[in-house]
Amino acid sequence: MKKLVLAVCLCATMLGFAQEKESRGGRERLAPEQQVQLQVKKMTLDLDLTAKQQKEVEKLLMDQSKKREEARATQGDVRKNYKEMTADERFALQNKRMDDKIAFKGEMKKILNSGQMEKWEKQSEMRQEKITKRTRNFKNNAPE
Repeated sequence: MKKLVLAVCLCATMLGFAQEKESRGGRERLAPEQQVQLQVKKMTLDLDLTAKQQKEVEKLLMDQSKKREEARATQGDVRKNYKEMTADERFALQNKRMDDKIAFKGEMKKILNSGQMEKWEKQSEMRQEKITKRTRNFKNNAPE
């Protein structure tokens, strides 16, 4: 009887490990256009955008998405390559990212009114804090 129970437990354990792991919960990534549309709709709900503002924001987000895809294609996996980069290369990469953020914020200022801009900045800060917190938790829980 003990051998039978042991065999069943062993088989159950092996079956559990034999299952194929799915990346990102097995979900397929949305197309960039779909992501932008969802992002615009969420911003419309949060910031009460007009139809004209929606079109301008959608165009801006599409441009940003295309730039991001181009950067991914040229740089490959930045996380892997980041440690191998020289200090000057890392500085140039971070400097370019900051310039892009400044330009994006400037464009958003042109599109949004002052109340909407204030609310958007507050949401951006909250998103950044959330990302920072998640990164800290990941680093603290990472095996060494």
